Amino acid sequence: MKRRLIIMTIIIFLLSIYPKEYHADSVIDVNKEYTYEEFQEDVWILKSKYKKQLQVHTIGKSEFGRKIYAVQIGTGEKSVLLSGAHHGREWITSLLTMKMTEDIAATMKNGDNFLGSYSIWIVPMINPDGVTIQQGKINKFPFFSKRKIKKMNGGIDDFTRWKSNGLGVDLNRQYPAGWEYLKDSKKEPSYKNYKGKAPFEAAEVQAIVKLTEKIKPTIAVAYHSSGQEIFWQYNNGVNEERDQMIAEVLAKETGYKLGTPNKDAIGGGFTDWFITTYHLPAFTIEICPLVDERDPSLINFSNEWARNKAIPRTLIEEAKKIDAVHKKMLGD
Repeated sequence: MKRRLIIMTIIIFLLSIYPKEYHADSVIDVNKEYTYEEFQEDVWILKSKYKKQLQVHTIGKSEFGRKIYAVQIGTGEKSVLLSGAHHGREWITSLLTMKMTEDIAATMKNGDNFLGSYSIWIVPMINPDGVTIQQGKINKFPFFSKRKIKKMNGGIDDFTRWKSNGLGVDLNRQYPAGWEYLKDSKKEPSYKNYKGKAPFEAAEVQAIVKLTEKIKPTIAVAYHSSGQEIFWQYNNGVNEERDQMIAEVLAKETGYKLGTPNKDAIGGGFTDWFITTYHLPAFTIEICPLVDERDPSLINFSNEWARNKAIPRTLIEEAKKIDAVHKKMLGD
C-alpha cells in the first residue's frame, strides 16, 4: 500500500512539471472551464507544437492589460476571420475557436493544405477581462475596480450573467453600424447592454477593428453562444442573395436555423459593421441551446464541435468563390 502511494505521488509530480502537450495528443482540454490563463498557455503551446503552421500575434490589450491574441494559420494574403468571446459569459466560443485552431494546424501538419493561398485568422478571446469577471475571479482586478465591478453587477457576488468588458461596456454594441439608434442601451456601465459613450471606445474593440482593417478578410464570423442560430442580414444591399446563399450553406452544415432579424433591428455589432464597411459577408453564429443570463454548460461542447468542426474549411471555399468573382470583374 505504501509503495503504491509513493508511485502515485511520483506520477502526479511528473504530470505537474511537464507541459500539457506531453500529457495527451490534444492540447485543448474541452472538459473544464476555459480561463484566460488556460487560453494564454494553450496559445503558446500550440505555437511550439505547430511552428510551421501558425503564427501568434498580440493585437492589443484589454482595458486591464490582458493580452488579446490573434492566431494566423497559413501565410496567404487573402483570409477569413473568426472570433470568439465578445461577451464574458460566452467563453465556450473561445474553447471552440481554439479547438478549431488546433484542428486546422494538425490537418495542415499532416499534409492537407486546404488553405492554399489563404490564411485563417482566429481571435479566440476578444474580452479576457469579461471572461475573468464572469468566472468569479474579480480578485485579479485592482481593489477599487473590484468595488466598481460589483456595483455594475447590481451589488451581487455572483457574476455568472456578466457580458461586458472590465469597464462595463458591452463590446458587441460598440460598432458604428446603427450605434446611435440603439434604444435599449443601459444609461451607465453595467454587466450588459451598455454601448459606451462612443463607437470604438473600448480597447478590445479597437484591437479587433485594427486587425480587420489590416488583413481585410473576405468573410468574417463572430461566434456567440446561445440559441443555435445564424444571423447574416444587416443592410446587405446588392449582396443579399450572395450572403444568403453562404448562410444557407452554413445552416445546412451546422443544423442551425437562419435567424430573421426583427424589422427594427439596428445593429451595433461586429458583423453589422463588417458588412456595411466592406460589403462582404459576415455571420454571427450562435452555438449551444438557448440559455438565459449565463454561460452554456460544457456538456454541449462535443455536439457543438461536431456541428462546427468543418466550418473553417467551408468558409475558405466560399471565400475563394467570392474572390474569383471579384477577380473576373476586375479582369473584365
